[in-house]
Amino acid sequence: MSQETLGWEEWASFPKLGVPAVIAKIDTGAKTSALHAFAIEPFGTDAKPYVRFGIHPVPDRPDIEIFCSAKMVDRREITSSNGERELRYVIETPVRIGDQEWPIEITLTNRENLQYRMLLGRTAIFENMIVDPNQSFLQDELSYDLYKNLKKSKPVERSLRLGLLTREPNNYSSRRILQAAEEKGHFCEIVNPTRCYMDINALSPEVHYAGESLPRFDAVIPRIGASITEYGMAVVRQFNLMGAFCLNEAAAIGASRDKLFAHQVLAQHRIDMPVTAFAKSTQQTAALIDIVGGPPLVVKLLESTQGRGVVLAETIKAAESVIGAFRGLRANFLVQEFIKEAAGTDIRCLVVGGKVIASMMRQAEAGEFKSNLHRGGEALPVKITKAERAIAVKAAKAIGLNVAGVDLLRSDAGPKVLEINSSPGLQGVERATGIDVATQMINYVEKSVKPRFRNKRTKKTVT
Repeated sequence: MSQETLGWEEWASFPKLGVPAVIAKIDTGAKTSALHAFAIEPFGTDAKPYVRFGIHPVPDRPDIEIFCSAKMVDRREITSSNGERELRYVIETPVRIGDQEWPIEITLTNRENLQYRMLLGRTAIFENMIVDPNQSFLQDELSYDLYKNLKKSKPVERSLRLGLLTREPNNYSSRRILQAAEEKGHFCEIVNPTRCYMDINALSPEVHYAGESLPRFDAVIPRIGASITEYGMAVVRQFNLMGAFCLNEAAAIGASRDKLFAHQVLAQHRIDMPVTAFAKSTQQTAALIDIVGGPPLVVKLLESTQGRGVVLAETIKAAESVIGAFRGLRANFLVQEFIKEAAGTDIRCLVVGGKVIASMMRQAEAGEFKSNLHRGGEALPVKITKAERAIAVKAAKAIGLNVAGVDLLRSDAGPKVLEINSSPGLQGVERATGIDVATQMINYVEKSVKPRFRNKRTKKTVT
């Protein structure tokens, strides 16, 4: 290994913490390394402890705040240069100086009143490194100007604090998302959205849970059930107000759940779908049936999920009867063209970050036209066409979903979008295809969560 010379001060960066530039004092008189940190907050479990903290990387610029998180490796008592003893959290993370990058242990302490935000101690210096106390900045120079362009930075590599919003922590999808997050070194916390209550204000919005204020999440992954859509959307919006990246935003979740609105959005974007009709008055029953081409036709409740509230009417009389029954219940519903050639099958495309990452064919049971897996349908691997891939991506984008299950029908006129799901189940598609969808979701979260700083002077958050 070639010899490397460091000056007594050098520019350094911390790729996994999202800190692009900080001036470090190279101090061979100090055993341990130290990084400036404030608002230090431990989280996680005893088996997997983490710590979150903020950094003011630029001296005399307290308005620039970067929030970091990392695995905690220790908590130890450190004696500072002035003889004071302090119990500090210890993390391990790579430091980069010049073209060299290596992992070091760092203690976290408030260095607000010190000139250097970083101190590199002798245990972090390799044997092939020589420190010249008479020279400075012998390695590649960085600049504090990098903080003006954080949105152009690489995806974060640091440990993230994630919130999984679900009332079903033990179902397959929840367990797989938790597993994928932990395997990638992140901490994922289950939050039941119905147990959340919110402090809504302009300066410091909060989400409270079980009597305590929830800390800031780097990102939240909404798995909002249809029965709590409105309240779940409010919780997602609140986390967004607090600065968390939301894998699917509230407006997109709402659009996907409102089937009438979703179909209108698809129509606006010229996305093909079964002919769909909607009316309030009982006087338009015959006209609705005529719009969709007559029977057989499908009558679908706007609030239907997993195939519930979806009825096939094979005759005019049956259609009139079903429509009348739904109106008697004062339920909102759609009347839709029946795609006979689909033959009881549909295709579920899993879209993540604007790409179809997995797809499966769902085959209905004999004598059944609904292919939902919860209704007895069978999941099979399928190779989709270029047109099917394109329409699935376009549909998810039109609704505004980063993660979506887009259901397609194969018709004689080409693929048609049947429905868009903002909380698609993972079990069927992962088992049918062998594709790790959960990890792909976490990968997208990592790419989307960028280091941030807040400019207190303008009250603006820059990402």
